[in-house]
Amino acid sequence: MAGVAMASLMAAACGAGSSPPGHAGEGSTSAPASSTTSMPAALAHCLATGLSGSVEGTEGAAGTIEITVQLRNVGTAGCTVEGYPGLQLVDANGAELHTSVIRGGSYRFTDLVAAPVMLPAQASAYFNVGYSDVPSGQGACEDAAAVWVTPPDDVDHVVVTGQSTVCSGTLTVSPVFGAASPDTQTTAPPH
Repeated sequence: MAGVAMASLMAAACGAGSSPPGHAGEGSTSAPASSTTSMPAALAHCLATGLSGSVEGTEGAAGTIEITVQLRNVGTAGCTVEGYPGLQLVDANGAELHTSVIRGGSYRFTDLVAAPVMLPAQASAYFNVGYSDVPSGQGACEDAAAVWVTPPDDVDHVVVTGQSTVCSGTLTVSPVFGAASPDTQTTAPPH
């Protein structure tokens, strides 16, 4: 019952800049230039256009479904991602469904500390999503065919397909984490 799909993920581009060198005013003297070691430029944020998304694992118990979504850097250059992805449930026709996203939340698998993840070309990062598939109160349950995942610091999204029944449209999401993160819980094999 927990066949779920999560959609497009990952982040916006940013450039590293440097401040202009100081300018010596009239009548001032300047010291001889000293040699400096150049630092590598910061990696750009991972953007949806350079990512693919897929469901890597799912578990369910007592009405709570946990999904682990993989974001893979399909570009040729490395990039970084940090923070929480945006999520939007969509139906089989691509129409947006009511979606409310809670960052962190009270699930053990979503209450993680956000940290930067460097993704070399073809490397992957992950995030977890939790939701209820049990109706309660006034919250209707809707069938989603996919989720749009917007990477942190991006406005575009990656589509992750998969059937899911989400009640009240509420999704709880973890920050993005690396595969080797020791403090993370994932349903991605092996778990």
